[in-house]
Amino acid sequence: MNPSRPSFVCSSCARALRSFTKPQTTRHFSVSVSNRINDSVPEDPAQLPRWRQTPARLQQPVRLRPRSEHSISWRVNSDPEKLDAVYDNFLGRIGGNQRGRELLDEQTKWIATTHKSHEHGHQGFNDRLAYLGKRILDLQCSLALLNAPVPSNLAELPSNEVFKHSALEGLENITPFNKTTILHKSRLSALASQYGLDKVVRWKPRDPENLKLSGIDAVLAQSIFAIVGAVALQRGGELAARTARERVLAPLGLR
Repeated sequence: MNPSRPSFVCSSCARALRSFTKPQTTRHFSVSVSNRINDSVPEDPAQLPRWRQTPARLQQPVRLRPRSEHSISWRVNSDPEKLDAVYDNFLGRIGGNQRGRELLDEQTKWIATTHKSHEHGHQGFNDRLAYLGKRILDLQCSLALLNAPVPSNLAELPSNEVFKHSALEGLENITPFNKTTILHKSRLSALASQYGLDKVVRWKPRDPENLKLSGIDAVLAQSIFAIVGAVALQRGGELAARTARERVLAPLGLR
């Protein structure tokens, strides 16, 4: 028995220990060099973020139904500069010295303008952002209605038939009918078209020949809600409330 090796270590274990103690001949490359090499290589489609491209495993290898001519001709916006221009137009100088495109990051800007009908929702969609934005707009709409003048039909009633109190002034304005009328999808859709959102929203209409019947009003209204929710998520509630008042409610005639 070799005296240099303890008796309680078997021969196979000793060979394994000697292999671990041998010097490594692997060459270590510089991190900075590898980064420069990766920068020069074109972007790999497999590494693109999910909001830019549907993952390959979520795509059907064979379509169950053939594409129609209208479906093939339908295209959505993919130009980031065009999207940034719409955000500049919609948000304006709501952030002070920052332009509208600088208030949100790249991923949020695309998701806020993506409907769940686009790519079957595989690239993300704006449902959750729209839910948050709608709550903010509902609150700001109620506050604006409280400060609105009292309806004339109540002012003409005899004083002994109307109970008046300073804390109840404007309460008659807050009715479901008034709020639904102000924030109706047709009015929000017209406002979104003025800002240019109809040119950048990513969605898939049922009938590209009839966008009205396919529900473009609801899609554009949801995009407005989603942008307000995105501002609240990344810039806080104060800036989101200001966006709702100045960029949505004021153009609709409610100040």
